[in-house]
Amino acid sequence: MTTTAPQRDTPPMTDHVDVLIVGAGISGIGAAYHLSTEMPGATFTILEARDAIGGTWDLFRYPGIRSDSDLHTFGYEFKPWTSDNAIAGADEILDYLRETVAENNLGHHIRFGHKVLGAEWSSEEARWTVDVERTDTGEQTQLTCGMLFCAAGYYDYAAGYTPQFDGRETFGGTIVHPQEWPDDLDYAGQRIVVIGSGATAVTLIPALAERAAHVTMLQRSPSYVMTLPAQDPIANGLRRVLPDALAYRLTRRLNIARQRFIYDLSMRHPRLVRRLIRFMTKRQLPDGYAVDVHFKPRYNPWEERLCAVPNGDLFKAISDGRASVVTDRIARFTERGILLASGRELEADIIVTATGLKLLAFGGMQLAVDGRAVAMHDCLVYKSMMLSGVPNFAFAVGYTNSSWTLKVDLVCEHLCRMLAYMDTRGYDTVVPVEDDPTMPRRPLLDFHAGYVQRAVEKFPQQGSHGPWTVEMNYAADRVRLRQGPVSDPALRFSSSSRRRHLAGSVTA
Repeated sequence: MTTTAPQRDTPPMTDHVDVLIVGAGISGIGAAYHLSTEMPGATFTILEARDAIGGTWDLFRYPGIRSDSDLHTFGYEFKPWTSDNAIAGADEILDYLRETVAENNLGHHIRFGHKVLGAEWSSEEARWTVDVERTDTGEQTQLTCGMLFCAAGYYDYAAGYTPQFDGRETFGGTIVHPQEWPDDLDYAGQRIVVIGSGATAVTLIPALAERAAHVTMLQRSPSYVMTLPAQDPIANGLRRVLPDALAYRLTRRLNIARQRFIYDLSMRHPRLVRRLIRFMTKRQLPDGYAVDVHFKPRYNPWEERLCAVPNGDLFKAISDGRASVVTDRIARFTERGILLASGRELEADIIVTATGLKLLAFGGMQLAVDGRAVAMHDCLVYKSMMLSGVPNFAFAVGYTNSSWTLKVDLVCEHLCRMLAYMDTRGYDTVVPVEDDPTMPRRPLLDFHAGYVQRAVEKFPQQGSHGPWTVEMNYAADRVRLRQGPVSDPALRFSSSSRRRHLAGSVTA
């Protein structure tokens, strides 16, 4: 699992905390809340490479950006979502995160403009030494911590994914990727082609269609698109008669159960769900529309994530003639637009390459244990939150078939329970150890989406059974992470020589 790590310069150590959190997005803020409430004696710092909280929700600035999960499950369990909008835009989500930070006095724990480059674990010292770069000055420094928690998600913030398009340089208009949307891009009255059919594309198109001359969604193959209500009538009705916390708790439980029902139904009866989605799609489009050409995927529901459109806004834009769908392959870009494999040319003033994202494991940080670099792909994931052979390192990766934050809450709770368990027993080191080299393995993100498949070799793997599986079932994770014991045969707890020396000094 390890190879020799390269030699590094050693800037002077500047600080030490019990827990160092990497990333001030929804996962990092959630981790900070749990530490502050469940481990009030622990010291912690959040390092954020950017200049604002919010992670993905602050990074992406394209028109219409919103959640594709309801906020009653995407929000934190500990903080009710009180907006009338169940499917919310980035501005509302950022306000919610800012409130969370302010209400829990978390702001002074965050260091902006601090990018984590790598970290090395010392078994003798039972601590991580973390290499950090100041993004404003380029200055490099180090921090140390007892537990390192990566809340950086799995997107590469540096750039999105764009395939090579022949003739791209000949196009006379503007080409933009949604991850790099210019603040000054004026698309009013423009002809726009959006390449892609995933969550970003179906979000962009209705928003662009409000001002553009016309928007065309150009897809190589269709995706599943389902309409959800922008406002949840049950949630808003409960809030009118019950306290916010109770209404939120009831809505959350109902929506979790509904999400799971749809997913399980899709797995057990994919043909039935395909027919149901087709029926609902056809009802929202004009008579005679080629549903089976443009909205009939080649895969079964939930083999890739379903795209949600609030109040059917995509279908309304198509029905109104403000948007259209073309299913074809790109031959090349031309001076005026895009030449398709069928011979048709789509003329455009702006081309949006909503062609996907790049994944990046653990924010790109390089880990080493006692001088040996960690080979991520060789590691097995323990309970969706730790890596085999890597001490005192935890991370948060949410669900792909449900709301991300559901798992983040459980992982952060379990981490706090583990820290308390270690503290009361005099341990300062915990490491998952996988003793069965014959265990079958599969990808950490066992998902067919192209952006996942392109990066699968850069991520750890999961096993076939026991704590080495990555659950995509909230109920199962509640049992394992919230109700199950911290101790496990796969975990090795120990006290370092430094901890024993300190204990001996106190006793003396």
